[in-house]
Amino acid sequence: MLMVAGAIIGWAAVLLQLYLILINRVASVPETLVRFFSFYTILTNILLAFCFTVLLARPSSGAGRFFAQPNKLTAIAVYISIVGIVYNVVLRFLWGPEGLQRVVDESLHVVTPLLFILFWFLFVNKRSLTWKNVFPWLIYPLVYVMVILIRGALSGFYPYPFIDVAKLGYNNVLLNSGGLFLMFLLFSLLLIAIAKWMNRSAENLSGLQEIKTTE
Repeated sequence: MLMVAGAIIGWAAVLLQLYLILINRVASVPETLVRFFSFYTILTNILLAFCFTVLLARPSSGAGRFFAQPNKLTAIAVYISIVGIVYNVVLRFLWGPEGLQRVVDESLHVVTPLLFILFWFLFVNKRSLTWKNVFPWLIYPLVYVMVILIRGALSGFYPYPFIDVAKLGYNNVLLNSGGLFLMFLLFSLLLIAIAKWMNRSAENLSGLQEIKTTE
């Protein structure tokens, strides 16, 4: 049920956000589409929705086997958690969406992150997770920031205020980006630590059950 809900809500929220950004666009349709796919929130929710959809519809396919790997699922858990954390700590107070836009915002920044984290806690096999898994997970946010800064230098558009070079300058943007990168690293390490703790707890419980059955 969590995967079904995540897939439906994820795709619906992304498509509704696309509809809203198109009808309220301040640039051409092609430029608006490029800007739409410049948002980390959109890209990560698409990744989440695609992951759930593949696991539901084609679990034995190459893509299904790829997304079923615990390290891939944990990486997505990190990415979508950062979506929720950054929005609710930093961005939520910068504007007040109403009506359908508020529903979409809450879906993208609160509902889908919570659904995926709950799915990760309850259903992802964490035994194979190791500390070295963390470093490949950092490639996605690193590449994202690099692409956004290059694109911003060419177009003048930056999707988030904390990476707006035109207003903050490169020094501040690099500091903010470094802080975000550190957040990704720390949250990745936190999930690995939680996974190891859960594994130990499960092993201890299994050991206690074995002792009881032999008594």
